[in-house]
Amino acid sequence: MRIVVICPHFAPDTAPTGTVMTRIVAELAERGHELHVVTSLPWYRQHAVEAGWEGRLVRRERTDWGSISRIHPFPAADKANLLRRAIAFIAFSLIAVPVALTAGGRPRRVDAVLSMSPPLTLGAVGAIVARARSGRAVFNIQDVFPDAAVRTGAITNRRIIAIAERLERLTYRLSDAVTVLSGDLLNNLTAKVPADRRGDIEVIANFVDTGLITPGPRDNDYRREFGLTGTVAMYAGNVGFSQSLDIVIEAARQLPEITFVINGDGAARERLEREAADLANVKIVGYQAAERLPEVLAAADIHLVPLRAGLGSVSVPSKTYTALAAARPVIAAVDSDTAIAQLVADAGCGLAVPPDDADALVAAIGELAADPERCRRLGEAGRAWVVDHASPAAVGEAYERVLSGRPVNPRSSR
Repeated sequence: MRIVVICPHFAPDTAPTGTVMTRIVAELAERGHELHVVTSLPWYRQHAVEAGWEGRLVRRERTDWGSISRIHPFPAADKANLLRRAIAFIAFSLIAVPVALTAGGRPRRVDAVLSMSPPLTLGAVGAIVARARSGRAVFNIQDVFPDAAVRTGAITNRRIIAIAERLERLTYRLSDAVTVLSGDLLNNLTAKVPADRRGDIEVIANFVDTGLITPGPRDNDYRREFGLTGTVAMYAGNVGFSQSLDIVIEAARQLPEITFVINGDGAARERLEREAADLANVKIVGYQAAERLPEVLAAADIHLVPLRAGLGSVSVPSKTYTALAAARPVIAAVDSDTAIAQLVADAGCGLAVPPDDADALVAAIGELAADPERCRRLGEAGRAWVVDHASPAAVGEAYERVLSGRPVNPRSSR
């Protein structure tokens, strides 16, 4: 197949969604498909175009499997300025249309167009390009927008919410297939589409590269660089509105003997730094180079996955999978009826506690910190689960099926 892929991030960018799409493209290329990726210039780590990539609105490069077209993302220095970020997404999406129409050379027919959300606008771009190039439009949803933004209070203007909801439903209608990460997201979407289109929604979970992320020693260069001692409880990922990181700071106040690490960046970082300014046992550090990810994950004794109440049906934190691949136990502060809570139970890899409940998080951290042998067993169980259930090859095969118009799995609503 000849496939156009439209996504906000791609290697060497370090965004988790970029890592996901980079490996999906690699798996599809391994199966002999021709791929043309339309994405942004690398910018995620510092919210600015990285050194060596500046000076061009669009940069194109050839690859063994096709091509990559990289568009300036117009990043906002103020990560909390949602209006500025929205304008940047729209500008990026508008430029992506003509770039994707000619991706791979002169305009010609493609078999499929795979687009990723967020941002939601790329779904519309994908549908336009697919129609123009006579291909199948497949829309991959990592987080359901605008639901996630509304539930976190990031968007409160009713008119903007109404416009976003209309665009969301229009994009679903224009897509030949929609892929989501979990049954929770599937249930969310089936309530928004006509009954005769519900069979076009497929569940394809994200994966983790268990060859890259392997269990490593806890005493490593990352620990020494940041002066980490004793038991370390870590959150590694986006520091934004969806993550309930306030309870992590509160847990640090109640557990001064535990070292808490927030490794990441995002709109909420500056506020968290102010809240934790008087806590010697809290370290907030920025994103590390992608090749350090196994080392970063290994430095923790316990990984934290806090998600605000009500967000489990619209978001699936991919960081859970990477923590399990590193053979470290997970404490998930999430709604009890969501995919992450079920994963923790099925894998036997940690504890699930109610969201936004600092006392419950404190109790869970204390329970695991007091029993290193139990942590070891939980970590080994989590590693075994992702090796068996979240391989890149299986996910690549699933995308190949949906891009070619074949059903992926029987649990989708048909």
